[in-house]
Amino acid sequence: MQYKTENLHATMLNLLRALIVSLLFAAGSAGAAMTIEIVGAGANQIPVAIVPFRAEDGLAQKLTPVVSADLARSGLFRMVDPGGMNPVPYEPEQLNYAQWKARGAEAVVIGSVSKAADGRYEIRFRVMDAVKQTQIAGFVYFATESQLRLTAHKIADVIYEKLTGDTGVFATRITYVVKRGRNYELHVADADGFGAQSVLSSNEPIISPAWSPDGTRLAYVSFEQKKPVVYVQSLVTGARQPVAQFRGSNSAPAWSPDGKRLVVTLTRDGGSQLFTINADGSGAPVRLTQSSAIDTEANFSPDGQSILFTSDRGGGPQIYRISAAGGAAQRVTFEGTYNVSPRHSPDGKSFTFIQRNGGRFNVAVQDFASRQVQVLTDGGIDESPSFAPNGKIILYATEIGGRGILAAVSSDGRIKQRFTADVGDAREPAWSPVVNK
Repeated sequence: MQYKTENLHATMLNLLRALIVSLLFAAGSAGAAMTIEIVGAGANQIPVAIVPFRAEDGLAQKLTPVVSADLARSGLFRMVDPGGMNPVPYEPEQLNYAQWKARGAEAVVIGSVSKAADGRYEIRFRVMDAVKQTQIAGFVYFATESQLRLTAHKIADVIYEKLTGDTGVFATRITYVVKRGRNYELHVADADGFGAQSVLSSNEPIISPAWSPDGTRLAYVSFEQKKPVVYVQSLVTGARQPVAQFRGSNSAPAWSPDGKRLVVTLTRDGGSQLFTINADGSGAPVRLTQSSAIDTEANFSPDGQSILFTSDRGGGPQIYRISAAGGAAQRVTFEGTYNVSPRHSPDGKSFTFIQRNGGRFNVAVQDFASRQVQVLTDGGIDESPSFAPNGKIILYATEIGGRGILAAVSSDGRIKQRFTADVGDAREPAWSPVVNK
């Protein structure tokens, strides 16, 4: 069970036992669409022009508006208006580089759409260097009508990667929990919040969703049996099964990097301790921690060798690290009296977590080697941080006007985003891995 940042109890034991679902969600319903507000920008934005692709006007989903929105949302690009060019360039030989340079564009993206023999769309595009007058990248995708938006995200990923050197994450997905009327719903959506689908609906709370490393399964905690039970659900077939339903509380699942195990918090032996279990529910749990404290919110390191977790064994909630095989735990947070919800960065060099500063709960990042801490947000009640698979963005939940929303912040704190639904309340976000690139 995750530590929550509202209505803190005098002791960590009460906090764990409370499981007060009214603190997780305000009344309301979740809208299908999300609006993203961008605050701040990268230190050096790359000016890029996305020319509307030839023959995309007839598509059910135009490609270039999605590509442009993805790049703009990252805060690392300045979009150059491609309008007014005559003729409109679709091939390299049609580019008037002097005109693009005059507009300030350093890169120009051109492309075309045509119908392939098998009925799919053939989408060709090139990324051109307007300064050197050379081609940076050229790709061809084949997509059905239902795959057009995903293809646009993949195009944005290629552009992002070629111009920044980092992995793009526009074609990834996010999961989060919303309240719709009296029902709790587990949603999966594109990384831009578009196309949200409910994969589980329940009259009882759903919390702590976590992606499997291959992006095909979700582990989460459901209270449908009137107690917290850990389930694993396939996003391919929809099949789900309980994998931890022992006596007492079963909570806070986190996947091992190979996808074969989960680390969970169980109270089956009388205290809240960490155990590993097989992801298919087989076998017996293996206990990792042997303390009288509350040990929870575990997270595997990318190499699978160690685990971060939250514990009050020192008198207050702090973050500790233990070998994945168990043994003695070492404290890793020392700045502040309240640090919870650790999540490793994809490269394993740092971790994000929630730190209490005065009466505010904010997203922070700590470097393992230097122990340097950087607080990235200034909200009042931030929780559930989750790294994007490229390590450049952290997704989290926060509260605006008494309503839960999703938000994101770049790992350097420069760029902030807010994902707001039309109505309703959203919490417990997690970012998927990169799959099917």
